[in-house]
Amino acid sequence: MEELYEERARIELKRWKRKMEKKSSLASIYTRKLQTKINNKIPEKIHSIFTISVKNMVQATLVGSEYTTTTIPLEGVPLQERELKLEEKVKVYKKTAAFEGAGTGAGGIILGMVDFPLLLSIKMRFLFEAASIYGFDVKDYRERLFILYLFQLAYSSDNKKRDVFEKIKRWEQIKDDLPDKEIYLEEINWKSFQLEYRDHIDLIKLLQLIPGFGAIVGAIANYHFLEVLGETAKNSYRMRLLKS
Repeated sequence: MEELYEERARIELKRWKRKMEKKSSLASIYTRKLQTKINNKIPEKIHSIFTISVKNMVQATLVGSEYTTTTIPLEGVPLQERELKLEEKVKVYKKTAAFEGAGTGAGGIILGMVDFPLLLSIKMRFLFEAASIYGFDVKDYRERLFILYLFQLAYSSDNKKRDVFEKIKRWEQIKDDLPDKEIYLEEINWKSFQLEYRDHIDLIKLLQLIPGFGAIVGAIANYHFLEVLGETAKNSYRMRLLKS
């Protein structure tokens, strides 16, 4: 039974890998240009708020203990059982994100901005739990860095996505040559990092800032973002466990 499940997982994984490696469509190129125009019109003060949120999230991921204290690697468990547990977590986090998005979306611009760091926290908590479900110890700095790459893979432009995907595919070969976390933190271009993330979500999340209507958009958008993150985590950890 487990062999049959793993074979089906390999087929799904191949399909997902092709999606990650495909070239940018004309629609995504146009969307990217539109998002660049939007970003150029946003005041630098607003950019700074979002940049600080992302910077705090990354630093908490790499050097903090907020996400690591309750995560214990699941050992000696078949893939099917792991992924049943993952699906349960995905459902819980999608509902949490949707509830949070509806609440902040109902409040217009101010609460819409509050949604940004809250949603970041929800996503990172999910990724830490996903790592543990697949048996990886998040107390290891390299596993926390892998989590950041998963985050980038889920929410980056097509060009950046392909670059990150190459790192994830080769993770077992490159992880031992990674820089210390302090060096990694110094080398990050924080504004670029947050813009890659925001460019993926901006067109949807801007609608969330509209009072009233924003509640509906916020709930649907946040639900979708966690669904994407769940698919990304599942297939990325499959690559490591199934070695394919």
